[in-house]
Amino acid sequence: MEEAALVELNQFEQTWGQKYPLIVRSWRTNWAEISTFFKYSPEIRKLIYTTNVIESYHRQLRKVTKGKAIFPTDEALLKMLYLATMDVLRKWTGRVQNWGQILLQLSVQFPERVQPYLR
Repeated sequence: MEEAALVELNQFEQTWGQKYPLIVRSWRTNWAEISTFFKYSPEIRKLIYTTNVIESYHRQLRKVTKGKAIFPTDEALLKMLYLATMDVLRKWTGRVQNWGQILLQLSVQFPERVQPYLR
């Protein structure tokens, strides 16, 4: 998988390298970190690159703070964000596809991090 990604990066550089040299340079410079992504299974990779849940959560937080120009204290802001978070959590009903398989893979790759949360 990583080899295929490098081939695609080379193709991208040939096609777009003149127009976007900073992107190519950044990807090449950070390839060690980027290539870590390919060590995971396709299900885990999908979880990593799918940010819809995070973006939705941020949108909800912006919605409750947008109408307020000033908060009397930092604690007032924290309370509002906490209440918005509780409301969002109550409404979340989406499930992660293949969660059982993903959890098993994570528990094998990161046993010390996952085990404390397994029942």
